[in-house]
Amino acid sequence: MCGRFALGCALDALLPHLQGPMPPGLAQHYAPRALIRPGEPVLLQRQEHGAMESALVLWGLLPEWRKDPLEAPRPFNARAETVMEKASFRVPWRHRRGLLPADAFFEKGHRIARTDGEPFWLAALWDRWIGPDGSEVESAVVLTTKPNALVAPLHERMPVIIPAGLEQAWCEPLDGPGLRALEPLLSGWDPAGWQAEAIPAGLTGPPSSRPLDQLNLDLG
Repeated sequence: MCGRFALGCALDALLPHLQGPMPPGLAQHYAPRALIRPGEPVLLQRQEHGAMESALVLWGLLPEWRKDPLEAPRPFNARAETVMEKASFRVPWRHRRGLLPADAFFEKGHRIARTDGEPFWLAALWDRWIGPDGSEVESAVVLTTKPNALVAPLHERMPVIIPAGLEQAWCEPLDGPGLRALEPLLSGWDPAGWQAEAIPAGLTGPPSSRPLDQLNLDLG
């Protein structure tokens, strides 16, 4: 699963990786984050109306079809093997794939990151819920897959990582053959050039007490 990750790099180091317009006020309010939890805002790279852009969304998927945003848990992970079958994920899988920038994720007291410290892309799906009063909530879920040799000793799941250079191909709305062409990206990634470093107890400690955290459910 991926229940905690980090985006600790400075904005000037992150901007070369992002494409298209940025969320309003990002430059003024961006701060490196050593620990990001479900229910918190996350930066999302996506394609909208045929153009790449970045947006701020909540980590924990609220499907567009849900009538009451409080009626059910909000998943923060989705299994790549079954994403085409689940009601909450079928439409986002076809039309609303995205990417969350990160420079580490956490599993069982270990910080997993690239050895060069560079940021990378967590594969995500996103959706837009619109309330009866016109209010909008945009949210995302991280895709997970079977672990590679680096992560397997720590957990039975790991996040799907999308290689740099495939941002537009991943985010483009697709059907049929186009989606099948993406499936190899879901089967795992080469652990060469990555490391798992033990971290002090408590760094990835208990979830935040924010109300949104109470709505999360790990399906990864």
